[in-house]
Amino acid sequence: MATTTTMRVATWRQPLVVGCRNSCSKIAKYQFGSPSQKPLQQMSSLKCGQLRGSAYKALYVALRQSRWARGAHVYPLRTMASSTGSGGKAKVVFLGTPEVAAGVLERLLNAAEAEDACFEISAVVSQPGKPRGRGRVKGEAPPSPVADLAAKRGVPAESILTPFKAREEAFLKAMETIAPDLCITAAYGNMLPTRFLDIPKYGTLNIHPSLLPKFRGAAPVQRALEAGVEETGVSVAYTVLACDAGPILANESMTPGDDIQGPELLEALFERGTRLLLREIAGALDGSGTGRAVPQDENEVVHADKVSPEEAQLDFAHSGGARALHNKVRGFAGWPGTKAAFVVENKKGEKETISVKVVKTCVGEGPRAEGLDQMAVSIVDKKRLQVECDDGSLLEILELQPPGKKVQEAFAFFNGLQGRPIWRT
Repeated sequence: MATTTTMRVATWRQPLVVGCRNSCSKIAKYQFGSPSQKPLQQMSSLKCGQLRGSAYKALYVALRQSRWARGAHVYPLRTMASSTGSGGKAKVVFLGTPEVAAGVLERLLNAAEAEDACFEISAVVSQPGKPRGRGRVKGEAPPSPVADLAAKRGVPAESILTPFKAREEAFLKAMETIAPDLCITAAYGNMLPTRFLDIPKYGTLNIHPSLLPKFRGAAPVQRALEAGVEETGVSVAYTVLACDAGPILANESMTPGDDIQGPELLEALFERGTRLLLREIAGALDGSGTGRAVPQDENEVVHADKVSPEEAQLDFAHSGGARALHNKVRGFAGWPGTKAAFVVENKKGEKETISVKVVKTCVGEGPRAEGLDQMAVSIVDKKRLQVECDDGSLLEILELQPPGKKVQEAFAFFNGLQGRPIWRT
């Protein structure tokens, strides 16, 4: 079957398509523009055969790195002669973005390399990279953790797609050309339109770190820990247009420890979810998975709204007392973190309010030492700052980060006060 090799350069205004057909002795001149609407730049005509192997990759890289193509997405679109991957394996496309999703991709790539694997990773999709560090200097952003891992593991550059939105025409056409049998998502971060969901033959499976239908939404682990749940888990569910509302193919529960924090729990749940997915993937690829998947009970839905930085402040007057504050510290660890305001005496004897990032806590058992004012902060066993909440419960701070300093243990912070008193607000 004759194949068509086409390269699409999509700017923010419109896509410009360049390509060739085997029936032509030469390809049309490659041309592409910039978002600033500079004149189109033309490249010399190349013979059709030069678009294969290393020459194809060289041309692709040249387009990606060209100053006229900056700000654009470049997608190679290839008409495939077979509906299956190499060796008759099913074609799977993975979508994910952050570090925890890179761990999922790593395990999938390892599984796909096994001799008896029934699938291969045909493409990897991620959100575009973002500038890192303070100031977020504009320029070429580093790739996302998923895109970076894919490149390091040898996924061809033309098979790593990074659209700003999943509804982009060039991206959807690339997916239609790949024609995957199954898509797998893990913390991808972009809503998938109906047109995308219609592309994979056997649908799209999502690894969601909660026991659906509980904690649907953007922050399932953060909200579950904040709520102090005694049981959580992970679900592998089919993706539908409504957020996290598809039928559940498999799930697994776990009991989070009292001290486990959000990032640690998130990683553990995605690791379990990947194992579940690999256990079920053969059924998903023969079409039997949709028949076994169980619809969610809409009466049991709990939403997990995105966490905002404004929620990070700890309020010692909170009706839930120390337990509620400890759960918030656990849930919001990593991002956005939690902070508390304290009043200290400076070296001149003047009182000033400081905002401290609270990193790690536990719930104290009490009772407090006699004669202590409720607002006073004390040191316990020379290693924990003890704060009494309005309801009398005790929150003990194990690690914190003072303004302008690194994270430190509580006793180091207390010693730095050199005997000066400290109060909660």
